Amino acid sequence: MVAPPEEILDPELVICDPHHHLWEQFELWGQMQPAYLLTDLQADAQAGHHVVSSVYIEARSQYRSDGPEQLRPVGETEWVAGMHADFLLDGIVGFADLMLGDAVEEVLVAHQEAGAGRFRGIRHSSAWDPSPDIRNAASNPPGDMMERDDFRRGVATLGRLGLTYDAWLFHPQIPQLYELARSQPDVTMILDHLGGPLGIGPYQGRRDEVLGDVRRSLDQLAECPNVVIKLGGVGMTIFGLGWHKREERVSSEEVAEAYGPIIRWAIERFGVDRCMFESNFPVDRHSADYVVLWNAFKRITADLSAPERAALFHDTATRVYRLGGTA
Repeated sequence: MVAPPEEILDPELVICDPHHHLWEQFELWGQMQPAYLLTDLQADAQAGHHVVSSVYIEARSQYRSDGPEQLRPVGETEWVAGMHADFLLDGIVGFADLMLGDAVEEVLVAHQEAGAGRFRGIRHSSAWDPSPDIRNAASNPPGDMMERDDFRRGVATLGRLGLTYDAWLFHPQIPQLYELARSQPDVTMILDHLGGPLGIGPYQGRRDEVLGDVRRSLDQLAECPNVVIKLGGVGMTIFGLGWHKREERVSSEEVAEAYGPIIRWAIERFGVDRCMFESNFPVDRHSADYVVLWNAFKRITADLSAPERAALFHDTATRVYRLGGTA
């Protein structure tokens, strides 16, 4: 059964979507995914919500097929920078192996040159868990990556070049990000997907316990003024709610009920100037439609003031990623 399309809530609320991917082919958690290209993103972004800008986040797409290994990810930035969209792809976050330490500067400069003025930072995912039931990040990070000196020197190089660091990790690793953020206070760090609260493998059926752990870890992390958090990723299958297995698609009311408490808590703890909503499309499409996700975020924040909502839906993202201008 297919649920009828939802009416767009607050259609005039201006949105920057600071986290989406594009790919021609992609393996996600062991399964090949259908293509999701600029035309698909445009169709989603124009479905009724007032999306005026976006940030592309690395997805291991279109790497160079030859040349030095460390420079091959620059092909992804070249690919995205070559696309032209009137109101999307305002910022690009690519991949570089930060375990190169100081030597990663060559790669970062190449990304900047390829980015046509839109390159903003790096995501080197550290998502790792000892359980064989959880698939770790495709870059195959060691479990102690954020604690390693070579990695921290790579992160410091981001800071010297005025670039940001996006952190994709699983919730037990949030304390490692806290230590990393304290060691690199001059680097702006963006924690993706609510800190990755796992709900599969050894974490299945333990949602209240997991969210309690997330709150405690984020409470500590919020002490670091250089850390910003993305409020999203709520449709990922690894979060364990099983929405992707349902015949009828999830509604915005259900999303708001499931994630409203932790999202509102994060907003209160970090403040609206350090929080931004994200679609995480097309990954979250496994569970919810683009319209549904943004409707859910609007429901969750319905009682906030207009300036607070402007920060959460647009202003924080454009400031952190230096997209410039306002809608």
